[in-house]
Amino acid sequence: MQLSSVFSVGVAFICLISALLIVTNVDELRARWMHNGRASVYLQANAAPEEVEAIAQALQKTRGVVRVERVSSEAARDELLKSGDEILASLPPEAFPASLEVRVFDPEQSGALSRMAEKLRFLPKVEAVETYEAWGEKLAGVLGSARTAAAVLALVVLGTVVSVVGSTIRLSLQRRRIEVQVLKVVGATDDYVRRPFVLEGAAQGALGALGALVVVIVVFLAAHARFDSELTLLLGTSPRFLPWYAIAALVALGGLLGAISAHLNLKKLLAA
Repeated sequence: MQLSSVFSVGVAFICLISALLIVTNVDELRARWMHNGRASVYLQANAAPEEVEAIAQALQKTRGVVRVERVSSEAARDELLKSGDEILASLPPEAFPASLEVRVFDPEQSGALSRMAEKLRFLPKVEAVETYEAWGEKLAGVLGSARTAAAVLALVVLGTVVSVVGSTIRLSLQRRRIEVQVLKVVGATDDYVRRPFVLEGAAQGALGALGALVVVIVVFLAAHARFDSELTLLLGTSPRFLPWYAIAALVALGGLLGAISAHLNLKKLLAA
């Protein structure tokens, strides 16, 4: 009975932890894409080396620019082929445009990168300029939806823990009804009788949350080992797990919900 309760609580916490993991990584990706101070200046195929050098020199003299890196078509192709994609490998080098990777230091977030990108788009040998800020704005909308989903799942977890642990504690009390009656006859108070059941409920909630964390961590590490290089290449950052204080808070939340559920259910039963 207790194992069934722990399993049910664990399933609910797996959903909540997964949602929190998505929210954490989407938020980090959004912040990185909106404020990383990076721009990719894609050049036309007919751009002469001296023209590319002139653009690079002008960028290096621009206020706030800390680095300008030239990436040839061959270098861009080699970087993308690290993922082992056969479709990309079949494309000619001309399919990968040369670019200038620009890093901008803008601690005040004054929009210097956006203004610079607008000016670069008017240069004759520039094909396109990507600052990743638009993607950051799109991710902000996704982040809002993810937070809403996480809040809904938190309510589901709350209801699940209260219901499952409460039912288990009620059944446990019914099985020990004679013991409880004997304790009360010899003078035991309701708090004394209630204490071991509350601890049992807290243990069920905490173990369910801890088991859910173990399952999600194992799946996360397996996925991280399999897809880390592809995700890092695609998104520019490596996915990360929840911080230690969030892990501790989840286990504490499970124990707290279990204890509260047991306390409320026992209060009614003992009063009856």
